[in-house]
Amino acid sequence: MTEYPILNALIFAGLGILVFVAAAVIVSKLAPFDLWKEIVHEHNVAAAILAGAVALGICWIIAATMH
Repeated sequence: MTEYPILNALIFAGLGILVFVAAAVIVSKLAPFDLWKEIVHEHNVAAAILAGAVALGICWIIAATMH
């Protein structure tokens, strides 16, 4: 990329965040129920754990590909 390591880190961090947000939106749209409503209004702990696990999985994949 560039010869400045800090700039490279910022570029890859930005790309990772963009990919994570896109993946999270896709997962939310593919869920058979409204994930936000289940977590916030219904206080569904299982849905919150599912969303957290999906988020961690996506983050690990992104981190591995950018490492």
